[in-house]
Formats: sequence, C-alpha cells, structure tokens
Amino acid sequence: MYDQAKLAQLAEARDRWEETTLHQTLARAPERRDDFMTTSSEPIRRLYTPLDVADLDYLDDLGHPGEYPFTRSVHSTLYRGKPWTMRMFAGFGSAEETNARYKYLLGQGNMGLSVAFDLPTLMGYDTDAPQALGEFGKCGVAISSLRDMEILFDGIPLDKVTTSMTINGPAAVIWAMYIAAAEKQGVPMSQLGGTLQNDILKEYQAQKEYLFPPEPSMRLVIDTIEFGTRHMPLWNTISISGYHIREAGSTAAQELAFTLGNGLEYVRWGVARGLDVDEFAPRLSFFFNCHNDFFEEIAKFRAARRIWAREMRETFGAKNPRSWLCRFHTQTAGVSLTAQQPENNVVRVAIQALAAVLGGTQSLHTNSMDEALALPSEEAVTVALRTQQIIAEESGVVNTVDPLAGSFFVEHETNKIEAQVYDYWQQVDEIGGVLPAIDSGFYQTEISLAAYRYQREIDAGRRNIVGVNAYADPDEQLRIPILKMDPRGYERQVGRLAAIRAERDNEQVAVALSALREAAAGDANTMPAILDAVRAYATLGEITDVFREVFGTYEEPTWI
Repeated sequence: MYDQAKLAQLAEARDRWEETTLHQTLARAPERRDDFMTTSSEPIRRLYTPLDVADLDYLDDLGHPGEYPFTRSVHSTLYRGKPWTMRMFAGFGSAEETNARYKYLLGQGNMGLSVAFDLPTLMGYDTDAPQALGEFGKCGVAISSLRDMEILFDGIPLDKVTTSMTINGPAAVIWAMYIAAAEKQGVPMSQLGGTLQNDILKEYQAQKEYLFPPEPSMRLVIDTIEFGTRHMPLWNTISISGYHIREAGSTAAQELAFTLGNGLEYVRWGVARGLDVDEFAPRLSFFFNCHNDFFEEIAKFRAARRIWAREMRETFGAKNPRSWLCRFHTQTAGVSLTAQQPENNVVRVAIQALAAVLGGTQSLHTNSMDEALALPSEEAVTVALRTQQIIAEESGVVNTVDPLAGSFFVEHETNKIEAQVYDYWQQVDEIGGVLPAIDSGFYQTEISLAAYRYQREIDAGRRNIVGVNAYADPDEQLRIPILKMDPRGYERQVGRLAAIRAERDNEQVAVALSALREAAAGDANTMPAILDAVRAYATLGEITDVFREVFGTYEEPTWI
C-alpha cells in the first residue's frame, strides 16, 4: 500500500527526528518511564509510522466493511443501520426476583435478555443438594426445574425477545428447559432466538465449571449444535467464550488464540459428526472480554474477524460468506473492577464499552459499578445501561464504520496480535491438539503465568490501579447502595422443588430418565431424550446424575 521510495524517505526523516527534535526534548524533560506497555504487558513504542505497517495491503488485510476478510466490520453499515444489542447480564436469587429485574431492564431500553445462573445450577445440582448448601442465588438465578424456568420468563413473550444463557456443563439441560417453557407459552422452538454459551473447552482451560470428562462433554455440545441446526434456525447453539479466559488472567493475545482455537475445534467435531460446515458455521458466535487497554482491545476484535474469516474459508472450505463471520458479544472486564472507590468503575466501564463499540461488537453488556462488592443494584445497573445509551446516542462514534482503520498504531497492534495467535496455535499443534493441550496443562499454565506477571507489576508499582495502589483513600467509606436479596427466596425455592417431586408423574420421570440413560450410553443425539425428561419435570440434578453415571466425572490433573 506504500511506495518503497516514500518509505525510504520516511525512514530518513524518522532518524533525523530522533536525533534532533526527540533528543532535545528528552534532554529537557525525560519521559515518565522507560517501560510503557499494554494491559497484556506488551511493550509500546512512542511513535508508529507507515514503516510499522509497510506490508499492509488494503484489500487483502482490511477490505471494505461487510466484505472478506471483515477486519473492518461484519456489516457494511454497522451501527448506521442499527445499534448493537444492549444485552445486560442479570440473574440473582430466585426466579421471581430475576423475572422482576428482566422486566425492569426491558422497560429501561434493554434490547435482549442475558441470564446469569447461580453456582449450583452451573455445576448441575439442584438447590437442595448437599453440594449446593450456602450457594443459592449468589452469582445468578437458581434454576432446578422447568417450573423455575417458567417463572423466570413469566410475562415475557419468548417469541419477541432474544435470550442469551451463560451456561456450559449442563447447557443442554438448561436449554431444554427454555425450549419447554416457550412451548408452555405456545411458542414453537423454531421461532426462538437467542444464544447458548455451551463452551465446555474454556471450562477446562480457565473457569473450571465442568461436570464430565472432555470427550463426552464435547459430544453433548455437538448434540446441541446438530439439534439446533435441524430444528432451531434462529438460535446460536454455542457462543465460544474468551471472556472467562481473560477473567482468569490471560493476555489479549491468549484470549484470542485460545478462544478462536476452541472455535475451530468445535468446527472439527461438527464436521466429524457429519454436518456440512456451511450448515452450522453461520450460527457460531463468540463472546469476548473488553479490558482497560483501549487500543489493544480494538485491535484484538479486528484481528479476530480477519483470522476467523481466513480459517473458515481457507482451512475448512466454507463457501457461505456467513460462515466466515466472527460475530461476537462483548462484556466489559469484571476483573478490572475495584471494591475501592467503586464509583471509578463507571469510568472504567465507559472506556471499555467505547472500545467494544469501536471494535465492532454485535451486542454488549456493561458491568455495574458495584460488582466487586455484590450483585448489581437497580441503580447501578441503570447507570451501566445508560453508559451504552450515551455512547450510542451522543458520542458520534456510531456515525462511521471502523473509524480507527488506517491508524499506524492500531494496524500494527492488529497484525501483532494476529501473529501471536498463530504462534500459540503452532504450540498447541505440537502438543497434539486442543484436548491434549488441556490434559498437559498448557492453557492453564500460560494463563496463570500471565495473571502472576500482571499482579507482580501492580505490586512492584510498574502498573497503577487508581484507588488501589495509586490515589488510594485510607478513610474511604462505602457510599453506594448494595443489593439485598429476598431472604425468603431459598425457602421458596426448596419448597417448590419438594412440591414438584410430589406432584409430578414420577413413573413418567423414571421412564424418561431411563430413556436418557440409554441415549447417553449409545450414540444417539441426547437432546430429544433431555427434552422429554424436562417436560416430565425431572430436575436438573436428576438429569445430570444420569450423565454422571454414564460419563463419569472429571478431576483436573495436577501439574508440577
């Protein structure tokens, strides 16, 4: 894209600038530090010029918005056509409490629902299981049966909203409950729109909320992808998630490499199942974190689109352009929030949200200022939603597509992250692939080392966190309201479970669970049997216990 003679002249001009203007400036006023770096601890030079992107080819590396390689956007008009979906993540306590929050959010301009589940639900346990004691509703809503799902969406027409569900190990079961709850409303599964996270690989790599060994867990994921492909054309059956990888302490490049690598692994398994790549790839979606480093995050999103498009077209031979699209939801970085001076989190979230928008996200959740202390209060979640609305309505950044394209710094960072992704993939290939790399502890070690380095930089004062190790207030007192859950929620939930077990047709439940056991032990798609069990009001724990019996459980190896 650049004339070689002009680049040679520019190199001479840069050398002259360094020897004269820059040298004189540094002699008078040295720079504050000699190790400027990104959030990922990558060094940042003081100046970027066309010399740093000399090999950039506009059509091959950037292209036009909505065209291969989609570096600039998956849509040709992006937010000029419509804004991103403002999808606030919410869930706490009982289904009744969370239902009220959803109705509040929809009334405030939220465009889609996103369900947070509590830890027992994420781990496949009923609320009254001994393993669940003390964890009811603390990090999300408790869903133990179809009855809970019916209450969760009571009065919310499921044919008119899209719903995202952050669930992985027992994702197929929770999805079945959602489908059955919609049927109770008279909405067939073919009309349901939304996204199931359903990304089990990152659980072994980062979040650790797995139930079964990797191979049968992958089988369940592909069962849902196959079922959705055949019966639910509006549903994204997997959202390959880098969010939790980043929250565990990874760098931006690690987040992208491991997430996209996991996505390609799901594609391999889908093709091995007998699905044509263009049957299911158009509805694969991604879920990324957006951390504090404004330009690094924008570059990460741009690199993600280019890498995914290339791999789907050239490696897997996908012919449908929609199969090449890296469509993603973004959530601002929970790990960046501080309990100290929590009002500062409003600023952090605004910066992160702006980076996500400039990076071209399709939907966005903005964290609330109080989330380092508790689940979001109504006041805090409203401020978080208003942050998105101000960006959309007042900032002007929606007026043009990819306004930072051509920035020497942004394009250099995009290229650098892309190169780092392929370097990580080579390391995984040398180990033998994604599952062997999990077994060897490769991902876990890389993430933990990055997290350790980041914390050491804070402890050493090389990295400042405002209100924590810089500008701290020793006399600080909490000035924001904190959410308090209904103290009767647990009793109501446990009572509902007891009533369900007493009132349902337990013979029908036994037959359904037996059929599920047979399907799991064979090679049939398990989704029809899961749906039958859910419709009979078998509980989450009863269904996952069948899988535990057939598949076994998983304990992470110990590495030294």
